[in-house]
Amino acid sequence: MCGICGIYHYGNSANGFDEALLIRMSDTLAHRGPDDSGTFLSPNRRAGFGFRRLSIIDLSPAGHQPMTSPDGSIAIMLNGEIYNHQVLRKEFEAKGYRYRSRSDTESIMYAYEQYGLDFVHKLLGMFAIALWDEKEQRLVLTRDRIGIKPLYYTFANGQCIFGSEIKAILQHPSVPRELNDDALDAYLTFLVSPAPMTMFRNIHKLEPGHMMVIGKDGAIRKEQYWDPLPTGRQPSIDLDGTPISHSKLLDAGIPSSEESCIATIRGLLKQSIKDRMMSDVPFGVFLSGGIDSSTNVALMAELMNRPVDTFSVGFRHLEQYNEMGYARQIAREFKTNHHEVLIDEKMAFDFLPMLIHHQDEPLGDPVCIPLYFVSRLARENGTIVVQVGEGSDEQFAGYPSFLRELQLYRWLWKPYQAVPAFAKSAIFNLASAFLAKRHKYLQLDYIRKATSGDELFWGGVNIITETHKQFLLNGEKPGGSNGANDLASRWHGEVLRRDPSADYLKRMIALEFRNRLPELLLMRVDKVSMATSIEARVPFLDHRMVEYSMTIPTKYKIRHGEPKYILKKAVEGIIPRNIIYRKKQGFAAPVSEWLRKEWLGFAEDAILGSRLMQRGRFNREYIKATFENHRRGLRDEGMQLWALLNLTLWYDSWIEGKH
Repeated sequence: MCGICGIYHYGNSANGFDEALLIRMSDTLAHRGPDDSGTFLSPNRRAGFGFRRLSIIDLSPAGHQPMTSPDGSIAIMLNGEIYNHQVLRKEFEAKGYRYRSRSDTESIMYAYEQYGLDFVHKLLGMFAIALWDEKEQRLVLTRDRIGIKPLYYTFANGQCIFGSEIKAILQHPSVPRELNDDALDAYLTFLVSPAPMTMFRNIHKLEPGHMMVIGKDGAIRKEQYWDPLPTGRQPSIDLDGTPISHSKLLDAGIPSSEESCIATIRGLLKQSIKDRMMSDVPFGVFLSGGIDSSTNVALMAELMNRPVDTFSVGFRHLEQYNEMGYARQIAREFKTNHHEVLIDEKMAFDFLPMLIHHQDEPLGDPVCIPLYFVSRLARENGTIVVQVGEGSDEQFAGYPSFLRELQLYRWLWKPYQAVPAFAKSAIFNLASAFLAKRHKYLQLDYIRKATSGDELFWGGVNIITETHKQFLLNGEKPGGSNGANDLASRWHGEVLRRDPSADYLKRMIALEFRNRLPELLLMRVDKVSMATSIEARVPFLDHRMVEYSMTIPTKYKIRHGEPKYILKKAVEGIIPRNIIYRKKQGFAAPVSEWLRKEWLGFAEDAILGSRLMQRGRFNREYIKATFENHRRGLRDEGMQLWALLNLTLWYDSWIEGKH
């Protein structure tokens, strides 16, 4: 895990740029790589890289980056890990390559020499890669299939400027800090800006599974090289890490039985966790006591000859948010070396400025707060690499909201489309008056979607509905379009074009992989764990697992009203039944409690006094009423207020301030 940044000057300037600028850019990423730093300049000074290293594989100076090929024709940087690099090394050594290090980065470089732009299909892992090809005079940027690692870029004055974090890009004098109105509207719906947007106008994020090539004349080619939907065409990687034309898992087609499905999931999980134990530094597991993290611990314990290091976080005086008892049960069961931290509202409050700094753009999920403290706990105990449980709920339909929205689609939205338009309009008008008076905005939003024929499922977040936004934004649309609805419609259309037979649950899962999983859930893990200089690995999001899980029929994912059915069956006998079948609690943060008490005055002042408010973006009376309703306990508006607090603190610091 590292920090990468760089500039490619494809314009007419003959002087290129100063190496000092690259150093300033990479210095903003020091937390991502405290162990080493480096720069690279092409011979004509048109391309330059800056790098910060967190040493994980090959701790020696031989693993230094940017790394160049023996003849100097290729320079490369990697943020992430390639878990099959030893398999690739054997292949390339057999072809006569002489390695100068034990690092995975060197194998990527030789894969590019052998396979050109198809090199990405040979890689198993998480990665953001920047590669300079001196012979072709082109820059290659690519992001891993799932989007575990971030990569941002912009174009300004004949230059492509890129980095692992936006703060590196903003060091460049040609890059202004301007709010992206379309992203603002999307953030209010999704709690994040969907790729390729960011909250900064003209700064973009490379989408998961995409590669972008910038040629010497400035020609830009961006292509999607992988999709989670099974197409039968995507090159894959077998269980032993060998790149192949078509995965044997895909060739098997739809699972023929529940038993074969269970066996395959177990095999994939065990292999994925084993692959992600590759490290030259200490590693452990974030343990919540849920199915996913407990499975990580159990399978890792099978493979180790020492106790697994486990780390848990809880909240002082707020037991209803804690899962510590379940985490301790797993720690005892598998005899782990267990560590815990309890946080309170003051610790969380004091962390807010650091959170705003490390996010770069607002991530409206308060789980960033406990995630920081458990990451810091791991680092303080000497652990540099951790495995986390993200991705399981998306693949296997583990959220209760999936079941609710699937039922709504089947029993309300779908049959409602047969109702005549005049009748739907009359029903909506009656329901609107009734539900709005009772502040039932989510229910009103469902009826609005059914009436207008909009897609029902937009993503796994229902905090600020379109009705909320009407009040909040004084009836205006920041981006001047139909915003989130257009995005959701486009995403559903993309899924159906790729897989016309996809049922509604598969469409829902595909949408999660399109936006919420990579841009919100995985970015909170990346940004916050890297703030403490540790690397987080995600075994449930091995792309072989994703390719297989997308072939599993809905009847195995939700059965008899049981979400995540097939995964629960697969881990029976691996972890205790009471862990598997307890009510889902989820990793959460008690911002609703804090915003009624210790944080209330600060949050009111921050939001109502923000520059966004002063510029007339928000309805002051609506926000004041929202605070009052929350304070008095009339409604729980904690998540909505947190999303607005995060947004306004970010805007005042990053756009209006001098961050």
